[in-house]
Amino acid sequence: MAPNGSVRATQAAAAIRHHYDVGNDFYSLWLDPSLTYSCALRQEADDTLETAQQRKLRFHLEAIRADNATRVLDIGCGWGSILGQLSGTHGVQQSVGLTLSDEQAAFIRDRQLPGVEVRTENWTHYEPDSRFDGIISIGAFEHFATPEETPAEKTGLYREFFTRCRDWLNDGGALSLQTITYANMSREQASEFIQQSIFPDADLPTLAEITAAAEGIFEVRSVGNGRLDYAWTCEQWAHRLRRRHAEAVRLVGPEITARYERYLKMSAVGFRMGKIGLLRLVLQPYRGAYFRSGGA
Repeated sequence: MAPNGSVRATQAAAAIRHHYDVGNDFYSLWLDPSLTYSCALRQEADDTLETAQQRKLRFHLEAIRADNATRVLDIGCGWGSILGQLSGTHGVQQSVGLTLSDEQAAFIRDRQLPGVEVRTENWTHYEPDSRFDGIISIGAFEHFATPEETPAEKTGLYREFFTRCRDWLNDGGALSLQTITYANMSREQASEFIQQSIFPDADLPTLAEITAAAEGIFEVRSVGNGRLDYAWTCEQWAHRLRRRHAEAVRLVGPEITARYERYLKMSAVGFRMGKIGLLRLVLQPYRGAYFRSGGA
């Protein structure tokens, strides 16, 4: 039986804290200076990790037309790389970030970014007081469903997400979504190590589940698979972590350090083999009437 909404939210929060509250200092050892913990966008052979991450951030900011936005929502805001760009580079008056990690929320609040509000809150509980010009969600969609849910239940949950995002957006707004997906692999073939030790109680979507959930609510304006970008990103992270192995062990101990080294290596292999993919989708809400989760 699939968990209900409140149980699912509690499970999601616990799973996020298991992974992301390992410690900001640990992640600082091997992420780029912006602490962007998601797939970079590589275009040139000599790209640095920082260059490729900044290009990825620009992709999503341009997708929602951040230069013309007054109010933006970031669902799964991490350590605030998008929020920092919205506040500084684009001068957005109000940006809201949602995270389930106490460590990440505290880090963002300490930055005191003008116009930025960060909330330790699940999207299923969030109730904004006004609409947004754009919504960005990078690396959060993977955590929405649990392995206990059937494909139909997963699609229903994703449809609830898209319905809420449509209600939260102005008619001219856009949603820019980035997520890891199952590709040439089923959930039954997924690594038990990653499912249990790295991202417990999380289940990846498929492209078919995403498009079925968005049907009649959002038009998919563009979709791309950046799995080789993510293989390269994981390899970059793994190299940086190996280079600072001794510091990592002092911070979090040998067991956690070894766990992350194994996870990054396995993930890079999975992306290179096409077992998992990385989708970047730009979605525009249909104007006027649209289908809700219960039908037309």
